[in-house]
Amino acid sequence: MTTIAEIKQNTQGKMDQSIASFKHGLTKIRTGRANPALLDTIHVEYYGNHVPLSQVANVSLLDARTISVQPWEKGMGAKIEKAIRESELGLNPASMGDLIRVPMPPMSEERRREMTKLVRHEAEQAKIAVRNLRRDANDAIKKLVKDKAATEDEQKRTEADIQKTTDKHVAEIDALVAAKEKDIMEV
Repeated sequence: MTTIAEIKQNTQGKMDQSIASFKHGLTKIRTGRANPALLDTIHVEYYGNHVPLSQVANVSLLDARTISVQPWEKGMGAKIEKAIRESELGLNPASMGDLIRVPMPPMSEERRREMTKLVRHEAEQAKIAVRNLRRDANDAIKKLVKDKAATEDEQKRTEADIQKTTDKHVAEIDALVAAKEKDIMEV
């Protein structure tokens, strides 16, 4: 049988995982600036297999608006360029010898607003996940009380602690959203 301490610990851990997942999702949302993580979703054909771009090339920043892709093998340049061009990111890579430059096109005001809506949607999904974890923890505590493994006072204290944890995680999500929106709206 699980204890109150285990329920609190598991809930905290799962909420932390939700935040980490949300942060990872935010890196894929484009801002006006270049970010090597933007190309993480691109897969390139390599000896008959589709592998992530990071496994066949070095991806780094040249400057604030340009990502550089340096293939590790000579013949991979064209395949990498094609994979980037055909991705849904709307990027137009250009080869310079062995180096592939991927300039970030400036985003229109309308596109920036779409991106902020996307960020808010992702944030809402993360908040829903956190709230679901709170509900599951509260249900587990109620079951302990019903099974006479915990008192009602312990239930109230634990539910208050879980609510504080939930509020802390929701505030962290809001802070991440504010930072990302500021990043997107900066011209």
